Amino acid sequence: MSVSVLTRIEDSYLELSKSHKKIADYILENYEKAAFLTAAKLGEATSISVSTVVRFATSLGYEGYPEFQDALRETIKGRLTANQRVEVAGTQIRDDDILTTVMQKDREMIRSTLDVISKEDFEKASKAINKARRIYIVGVRSSAALASFMYFYFKMVFDDVRLIDSNSSSQMFEEIYRIGEEDVCIACSFPRYSKQVLSVVNFANDKGATTIAITDTEDAPIAEAAGITLVAKSNMASFIDSLVAPLSLVNALIVSVARGNKTALKHNLADLEEIWEKYDIYETMEDEHGAE
Repeated sequence: MSVSVLTRIEDSYLELSKSHKKIADYILENYEKAAFLTAAKLGEATSISVSTVVRFATSLGYEGYPEFQDALRETIKGRLTANQRVEVAGTQIRDDDILTTVMQKDREMIRSTLDVISKEDFEKASKAINKARRIYIVGVRSSAALASFMYFYFKMVFDDVRLIDSNSSSQMFEEIYRIGEEDVCIACSFPRYSKQVLSVVNFANDKGATTIAITDTEDAPIAEAAGITLVAKSNMASFIDSLVAPLSLVNALIVSVARGNKTALKHNLADLEEIWEKYDIYETMEDEHGAE
């Protein structure tokens, strides 16, 4: 697990020059604002030159200010309150074209995800899921949507899939206490990270199960705990987190798992189609050109 920016600043504080300490003090006291300031703006806020701000970033071990800023943003995402998120988003999203701004940022998150995700770990996760006796999927709050989506499609492939989406810690453990070495626990967690989800992952590890984390960074709490980590970048949009890239990752995982279980999937879907037709589940779309 890499050291966070704030920890680096605190650990090196005594060795910093007077001007660098001034920058450090501002960041430590105003990290929610500092993470989204350019080097020039940070210089203005601290009355320090831009070149000194850049040297401050490199003194902490970063190649330049952009890398330092990216690392600071990753560090603080899990610390921001809802109100702080709204304030930060106000500086990042243009009021004159919110639709374009938000969708462009979502596109950037998908590209960033492709750059950082380990394809080897993706394949490991897919194989582990296909070999599992029982699959547990956990996600709470905003991450519950990802867990629910995965559960919906995995039920079409596997006979024993359990969704754990309760916000009650006691109920979570009641639902997962039978987990064992032949099982898999897939946990979704994005800022602000849930303590309950981390507890479930630790419990699954204690039981010998394979644990798979779907989260936004290798530094996330469940990434350190899980056996396999799949990183999908998320982006703050006002008080919410954009989960477009994580959902795209989940889509890819579903497709990969399904391709490894083609026979079972075809059999299950054939049975489901009969049920859907018998009980008139779906609306039938008439062919506009077929009837006279």
